[in-house]
Amino acid sequence: MDFHHVTVLLDETVKAVVTNPSGTYVDCTLGGAGHSKMILTKLDTSGKLICFDQDALAIRHAKEIFGKDERITLVKRNFEYLEETLKEYDLLPVNGILFDLGVSSPQLDEAERGFSYLQDAPLDMRMDPSKSLTAREIVNMWPEEELAELIWKFSEERWSKRIARFIVQTRNERCLETSGDLVRVIKAAVPAAVRRSGPHPAKRTFQAIRIAVNDELGVLDRVLDQALRCLDHGGRIAVITFHSLEDRIVKDRMKSWLGRCTCPPELPVCRCKAVALAKVLTRKPVLPSEEEVEQNPRSRSAKLRVAEKI
Repeated sequence: MDFHHVTVLLDETVKAVVTNPSGTYVDCTLGGAGHSKMILTKLDTSGKLICFDQDALAIRHAKEIFGKDERITLVKRNFEYLEETLKEYDLLPVNGILFDLGVSSPQLDEAERGFSYLQDAPLDMRMDPSKSLTAREIVNMWPEEELAELIWKFSEERWSKRIARFIVQTRNERCLETSGDLVRVIKAAVPAAVRRSGPHPAKRTFQAIRIAVNDELGVLDRVLDQALRCLDHGGRIAVITFHSLEDRIVKDRMKSWLGRCTCPPELPVCRCKAVALAKVLTRKPVLPSEEEVEQNPRSRSAKLRVAEKI
């Protein structure tokens, strides 16, 4: 398959992260390698780039386009193991770390992966096919209450309880095997008046199940402090998010790095001994330009936040 992916906020992100052409940088979400390719153009012969991706397809594609470039190291691993891996490769500290969260276009477009509600495929949604939990297991095995909570928590879908009820009613008669099966159930659950306006009725539910299958928010929560520890002083971390749940985690974590006192206001002396670990370089998130959104509608919800270790 041709691994074609339009990289979001390409110039803005690379400009924010790469500050030293001889430095060591990490692309935690290799995907179609768009950010990685541009980072390499900014590095001299002594610069280094380490790329993570748990998707074998992305790693194979990168090997083809980068060839024998000795500056780059490809790691087929979830970026949750960032700090451990950089220690193994003796690459600490690094000068910049990039996260481009969400699902890459090839994953969405490759029918058999089951990520898309626009193509009929087995209910899978695993970014790492070696993992055991699949979307099929969630929709066919999880209790109705847990399904409803998952759909609401990870997508804020207002019809979450109704969708969960319809899923359980359907699976009591037959298992839901494909993305098409699930889409039909969701369409039946969502009122017709709602289906006629707004985004695809299955969009939020598919997002919620994908997040659960891959533990996306848990992994993000566990990696951000790791990333800060891995940075050299003056090093930068840039994170591109695509929905409010991710953005909230990143925003709150970067805020926690500012070292603001958390003691009750009635205490005369600070006891929490808060220390600033980083400064946030994006007072407001950087958004795609109108031109970029027009050329790549999937970039519409992207937000870039950047922090610098002090």
